[in-house]
Amino acid sequence: MKNPLPILYILAVLLLASIEGWCADFQKGWNAFYNGDYSAAFLEWKPLAEQGEAKAQFLVGMMYSDGTGVPQDHKEAILWYRLSAEQAYALAQNNLGLMYYDGQGITQDYTLARKWLQLSAGQGVPEAQFLLGWMYYKGQGVLYNYKEAAKWLRLAADQGLAIAQTNLGLMYLRGQGIPQDHKEAFKWFRHAAEQGEGIAQINLGLMYFKGRGVPQDHKEAANWYWFAADQGIPSAQVKLGMMYEYGHGVFQDYVSAYMWYSLGALQGHKIAREHRDILKKKTSPSQIEVAQQLAREWLVKHRGISITVSPLERGD
Repeated sequence: MKNPLPILYILAVLLLASIEGWCADFQKGWNAFYNGDYSAAFLEWKPLAEQGEAKAQFLVGMMYSDGTGVPQDHKEAILWYRLSAEQAYALAQNNLGLMYYDGQGITQDYTLARKWLQLSAGQGVPEAQFLLGWMYYKGQGVLYNYKEAAKWLRLAADQGLAIAQTNLGLMYLRGQGIPQDHKEAFKWFRHAAEQGEGIAQINLGLMYFKGRGVPQDHKEAANWYWFAADQGIPSAQVKLGMMYEYGHGVFQDYVSAYMWYSLGALQGHKIAREHRDILKKKTSPSQIEVAQQLAREWLVKHRGISITVSPLERGD
């Protein structure tokens, strides 16, 4: 499960910074944080946390969790999250639930993860709503329940959380816990894809390609496959390679096809390797040389790329 703590960290600090009536120490901590002096921010917030201020306890927990301003220490993070969560601070409840879910600094415990996520989700934290829905989908700490999973995913999706929108789209596509509805699936994939969620982009491309929930449009399919492929997702690179190989929605181009197959194959994608090897038989050595150079240039440009993948498998 991808850890959303760094995102919540910034969101939380920005949220807290907007609250009127902060004491001077809180404001000093914010000023230091904003200026990149994380150690000074920690020194301002730690005494407030020790005095029982829930928001400060949460922030101190976040700093320990991320190793920002202090050495990373998941056990200390859990201590401060728990103090804040027990005061019903929703973001702390979410992060404590996530620590139990991932087993960070503590023994993995889906039952306790669900407990804290349920409390946070009930207060409207979309990340908690998503993970709670995912636990119902997988039967982690609860019985399998697609209907309940869809309920929590929808709440998170309605708040704009892309990963929830993607997975809700997949449940509509498959008819899991909700009636199968390709138009609804397309709608949610589109929302997530426009936020850059790679798996949603693949599925949106697939729906355009097959004409599911939307008129068939190979050009749009190729467009969305490209966005996902350019994030480094191998299954999208294969699909885009096939579009170029067969001229679906793009001009037929063996060089581009070979390039994308090669990039997918480098990540161990079996189908990418198979298509590349087949295409090699009908591609000239000079074309292969150009394709390999383009692949090398792509790798240099995208060095250190971070691939975000939704927990649910992509649609077929």
